[in-house]
Amino acid sequence: MQLQKLVLSLSLFCCYLLVACAPPEVDATEQSIEAKVAAVAMPDKFAAEVSEEILRAGGNAVDAAIAVGFSLAVSVPEAGNIGGGGFMLIHMKGEDFFIDYREKAPRAAGRDMYLDENGDVIDRASTVGHLAVGVPGSVAGFWEAHKRFGTMPWDQLLAPAIRMAEEGFEVPKKLGDGLPARLEKFEGKTNFGSYFGDMRTGKLHKQPELAATLRRIAENGADEFYKGETAKLIAAEMERGHGLITMEDLASYEAVWREPLRANWREFEIVSAPLPSSGGVALIQLLKVRDYIDHYFQDVPHNSAQYIHLVAEIEKRVFADRAEFLGDPDFVDARVNELLDDDYIKLRAQEVDPDAISMDVGAGTGLETHDTTHYSILDKWGNAVANTYTLNLGFGSGVVVEGAGFLLNNEMDDFSVKPGVPNAFGVVGSKANEIQPGKRMLSSMTPTILLEDDRVAMVVGTPGGSTIFTTVFQTILNIIDFGMTPEEATGATRFHHQLLPPDLIYFGALRPLPEETIAALGDRGYRTSPRRFGDVQLVYDDGKTVRAASDPRNRGVSMVIESNSDKVN
Repeated sequence: MQLQKLVLSLSLFCCYLLVACAPPEVDATEQSIEAKVAAVAMPDKFAAEVSEEILRAGGNAVDAAIAVGFSLAVSVPEAGNIGGGGFMLIHMKGEDFFIDYREKAPRAAGRDMYLDENGDVIDRASTVGHLAVGVPGSVAGFWEAHKRFGTMPWDQLLAPAIRMAEEGFEVPKKLGDGLPARLEKFEGKTNFGSYFGDMRTGKLHKQPELAATLRRIAENGADEFYKGETAKLIAAEMERGHGLITMEDLASYEAVWREPLRANWREFEIVSAPLPSSGGVALIQLLKVRDYIDHYFQDVPHNSAQYIHLVAEIEKRVFADRAEFLGDPDFVDARVNELLDDDYIKLRAQEVDPDAISMDVGAGTGLETHDTTHYSILDKWGNAVANTYTLNLGFGSGVVVEGAGFLLNNEMDDFSVKPGVPNAFGVVGSKANEIQPGKRMLSSMTPTILLEDDRVAMVVGTPGGSTIFTTVFQTILNIIDFGMTPEEATGATRFHHQLLPPDLIYFGALRPLPEETIAALGDRGYRTSPRRFGDVQLVYDDGKTVRAASDPRNRGVSMVIESNSDKVN
């Protein structure tokens, strides 16, 4: 027994030396310690099946994330995409990485491109049609992630999406039932109806042009999308509809590796999205301000009127900072270090009024919309991916690339079209997020990983526009502060405050606040309004049990996959 212990100790010491002396580049092909389970939380059942297929075949979290990203472009056309962009946060063999594949403004874009001769905003110009499209980044992002961390062949990861596009998928009710409104919105303005007009709940929907596009990408990699036949089809579609994206725009697009944002919070290390997403900055501010006024939260029940008031007071200050300072870091000095400095956060916390509504905190901010999508993955080696990507509004610009079969985004609306002018959601932006050629528009996407003692404790994210980081914030607190299970945390009623109007609280339309809470908020001077929130996808490991949960409001599916059996929970 002593000899066995000695051998084990020497083995562990040697492993330590190997890790300590390893080069900084992570070799994703050499996984060393196999955990008992993997877990995924996905926006639909097809993505869950694809991720399980890849993980059971020996792929890692990044392999699964890439395969899912392409499959959602088929089965979740309102948000999954190859014609949009987003962010992927990766935890691989103890290190953290972030790939920014956010869309960019075309080179011909300009600050006043959505204004008429009188300087007024042209209705829907930034949301519908060819002029609303930013240069897509999703394919470049997945390609970069695969080059660095992929272990399975690229074409094998696209195979499930190609198969689904060719053979078709059964249209779920929540997708099919929402089609009539979208068809009406795009009628006469785009070719949306030609591709999706026959989509019906319960019917098989095939996408042969998309299948052919995916096959070309599988064979030729990202160059196919940005320089090959697909690029030519995109450029032709832009020219046909008087859009701005050219072959030069596509060929020059690059996904960018950035340093993730990090912060210590209680016993956790928060790892989240850096700019051009405001999500990480906002989430860290929310969590830290909340703890600086912890005394106000003592004995305050979850989602009570007082709890909502305190959180609203925090949220409005975070939104004020977002509007004033944040934008593409390649174009503006966002002063992130100052915004996350503990002394600054303490000052912001001291401004919170526990009893009254703060009516004048500063400027507002722009929004991206709800039809983004997020998925969370933990593989059997303890690696993790939190990926959030989007077309912006549901089905993006409504423009389908003819001959290629995929939708294009309307992310140009995420810029401040005109400083100080409210967008469709009643909020405004500032100069930091104005349109400039080649600039990435500000986002709220917040793919996040919580580490505890260097172990992945939580992988979480959601769509939901400006409600993204407030939703991630509330979901984390639901588990850590209120002891909820992942299922309870993702299903709990959510609320939101976005600074302007200063007295307006939004709450989830599908799971509303109780009438007595709404009445109590009214007594305090608040107005309340229902709205649609996001679709949380969560994996949580408390050190004993790994659990996964998908928001019960939508069509997501989560599962825990035991590595040595077929058991799925």
